[in-house]
Amino acid sequence: MSAEKVHRTSHEVEIAAPAGVVYGIIADTGTWPLYFPPNIHVERLEGAGPDGAEGGGGTERLRMWATANGTVKTWTSRRELDPGRRRIEFRQEVPAAPLTGMGGTWIVEETGELATRLTLLHDFTVADDCAEDVEWVQRATDTNSTSELGRLKALAERWRELDGLVLSFEDSVHVEGPAERVYDFLYRVGDWPERVPHVDRLDLVEEMPGVQVMSMDTRTADGSVHTTESVRVCFPEAGRIVYKQTATPALMAAHTGEWSLRPEGTGVKVTSQHSVVLRPENIERILGPEADVAAARRYVREALGRNSGATLALAKEFAQNATATR
Repeated sequence: MSAEKVHRTSHEVEIAAPAGVVYGIIADTGTWPLYFPPNIHVERLEGAGPDGAEGGGGTERLRMWATANGTVKTWTSRRELDPGRRRIEFRQEVPAAPLTGMGGTWIVEETGELATRLTLLHDFTVADDCAEDVEWVQRATDTNSTSELGRLKALAERWRELDGLVLSFEDSVHVEGPAERVYDFLYRVGDWPERVPHVDRLDLVEEMPGVQVMSMDTRTADGSVHTTESVRVCFPEAGRIVYKQTATPALMAAHTGEWSLRPEGTGVKVTSQHSVVLRPENIERILGPEADVAAARRYVREALGRNSGATLALAKEFAQNATATR
């Protein structure tokens, strides 16, 4: 039997930002779901990560969830970080079908004080070198790489203002009820139109156990309705549900979040966490000519907090009523 053919792709972009900024974004996979459109979630399995070792070098193992040609795929990767050369090599240990192998290299080259060339290389194989599968992987790789490099360029070139455009916050509630009951409320998102007043419509698909793809209409305080699309990854043993909005309201370039449960006294602490990248070019159109980034941060914090706070209160009521009727 002949060896599988190795296919190779190369994508490149010029970025008007310091090379260190560009490398830092690539090295920190914890921000990838927020920064890179195809990436849904990253779980660190081994390794200290970009800030855990001197200089940020070393090896790390990650499990990733991302979209590819409109479907959600998951795989495990090993990465070798070399901050001195500003190179990161990666190899999938458990590739997602139809792949039998996938790897590559991020190469960050300083071409000026505020100029960087970023190159992303991939190599891959598929079973029996099936032409249809090769085309599918090439299309997914081209689409995702182009999307990732485009978003990275946009973010890196705003590096001076990026901290102001990124907003993270959380809200929590204590529940005197079983954690399983709370998790059930959060997991059964398909029931939310009947259980959560601000949810008008929700379509749900769960083809892969624990991976939920959903489209939702949410009503805001002023009566307007926003349609969002999200992918949720559920970890029932850990009491966590992480998600990413793959279609966001106009004021947000990206939105990720997490529902988490932790024992607290005789009950459980339930937390809703949000991270957002604002879309500054839409602030005046959405909030008015006098609005600035600070106003947009307040607006998003209030709007998202109001909805997640209402959902937390309903989850608490759901769990505590179950306890009271036992």
